[in-house]
Amino acid sequence: MTRLPSTYRAIRTTAPGRLEFVELSTPEPGPGEVLLRVEACGVCGADAADIDNPALQRPRVPGHEAVGRISALGAGVDARWKIGQRVGVGRLGGHCGACTQCRQGLFNLCANQPVVGVTRDGGYAEMMLARATGLVAIPDELDAMQAAPILCAGIATFNALRKSGAQAGDLVAVLGIGGLGHMALQYARRMGLKVAAIGRGLDIAADALRLGAHVYIDSNEEDAAQRLLDMGGAQALIATITDTQAVSGAMRGLAPQGRTMLLGVGRDPLAVPPGFLVGGERTVAGSMTGTPWETEKALNFSVLAEALPMVETLPLERAADALLRLKSGDAKFRVVLTMDGAREPQRARQINTHIN
Repeated sequence: MTRLPSTYRAIRTTAPGRLEFVELSTPEPGPGEVLLRVEACGVCGADAADIDNPALQRPRVPGHEAVGRISALGAGVDARWKIGQRVGVGRLGGHCGACTQCRQGLFNLCANQPVVGVTRDGGYAEMMLARATGLVAIPDELDAMQAAPILCAGIATFNALRKSGAQAGDLVAVLGIGGLGHMALQYARRMGLKVAAIGRGLDIAADALRLGAHVYIDSNEEDAAQRLLDMGGAQALIATITDTQAVSGAMRGLAPQGRTMLLGVGRDPLAVPPGFLVGGERTVAGSMTGTPWETEKALNFSVLAEALPMVETLPLERAADALLRLKSGDAKFRVVLTMDGAREPQRARQINTHIN
């Protein structure tokens, strides 16, 4: 067995908008936990929101798209998990198995589940503790950089499409061609759906078509909803953005019995005329990532269908640069931190992630 290092490098937030590069003592996993040696961790918009959130309990290590290998097992961990096994951890940190939702098998809605990067430390680090019930097995065909974004952007859009009610041959619209949207386009195309991508401006059009869209709609130049109606109406709208006004506008392009699947969490209420829903039996639903089992299905589908995230990689110590690139909208389409830099003693230093 490889001897564990006594310390590991990590990035943690110590104040709103600030990160600190530190060296921490390597912990031992408690009952039902494993210790991971992290190989890569995706950078998500939710990470940026967590880091900027004044209410976040600090210090906290961000990151909820972590992929690595099990280095140590705590007491009572299921025998399926082995030392050296490749695993991942997403936003949901492992169900309790005892609450009302767990008793119904709704593990992603567990009432006692830690939120990785918020209520427990995440993957912007070389080592990470995780609940065994939150572990996801990583297919051999995927490297850590490819697998990491699928633990959030991948499973979120994969499950939203599966829950949308759309069937092969139906028209599905993807609103927002970013970190989530670029995965939704690939999955939808490979599920046999007719795919309309809705974005702002033509700079993203070629990418959207290459990723799987049959049609690109520039909402700056035309009424996206009317374009969808001219095509017969969308059976599903996968809304990946937080602009609720834009979501409300695009919803008008739904066919009767069409469904809007909300993935972006906007601050403003969503305006939906009741008559529009009632008159056409249309629905609006939220979709919250997925269980470890569902995430493994998303990973395996990604392998089978060759639907992979487009990623840019940066070393752990450049986490602030990764977040700035994400916030600016310059990243195509996900940024992933890697942990393979040389281990050198590091003095704590602060990094400002505000982009004003």
